[in-house]
Amino acid sequence: MGKIAPSILSADFARLGEQVEAISRGGADFVHVDVMDGHFVPNISFGSAVMKSLNKVETAPYDVHLMIENPDAYLGDFVTDKTEYIVVHQEACRHLHRTVQNIKSHGVKAGVALNPATPVSSLECILEDLDLVLVMSVNPGFGGQKFIPQAVEKIKELDQIRKEKGYDFQIEIDGGINLDNAKMVMEAGCDIFVAGSAVFKAENLEERMHEFKKILSE
Repeated sequence: MGKIAPSILSADFARLGEQVEAISRGGADFVHVDVMDGHFVPNISFGSAVMKSLNKVETAPYDVHLMIENPDAYLGDFVTDKTEYIVVHQEACRHLHRTVQNIKSHGVKAGVALNPATPVSSLECILEDLDLVLVMSVNPGFGGQKFIPQAVEKIKELDQIRKEKGYDFQIEIDGGINLDNAKMVMEAGCDIFVAGSAVFKAENLEERMHEFKKILSE
């Protein structure tokens, strides 16, 4: 059964708390927090203050995706009682193993993201230390992009590796996920599905969550 992690990057920020409560009531497994710095990616989103403001409302656990340079300098800012994962980019970390250990030292689970042009093999020496691998199915930096189908092959490759090696990391996908392609990606071996526009552009967020949950439970 797949898990759903709606990305608040696509939310209406004038109604952020209300909408996050709605997706949580609808069965969201995680709240996906996309943090962009305007350097690693060509856009700026928000920082830890916005995420921490959600601590006041009923939410699913946070899945924090740091699309930023020098993530080690900011890890502690995103640690709360609701933070389950902190995910950094392989491409942004000079000493990736050290960064992963740094995340775990804060008592949260560690994940690493791969851009579309970055091969799975770049994580070969660290996969056994990871709790999650995030496969980007769009180039990071903007919401609402079209799904890159080659990401499915990465999902299959990661799933095969963890079966052969006995690893227990989760596989997550982010970018262009919708009701039409979610089941296909799940069948490839994906566990967690980040959906932005496909969730937050719906008229009824709770109903849209139920639609996703139904597909991911089949």
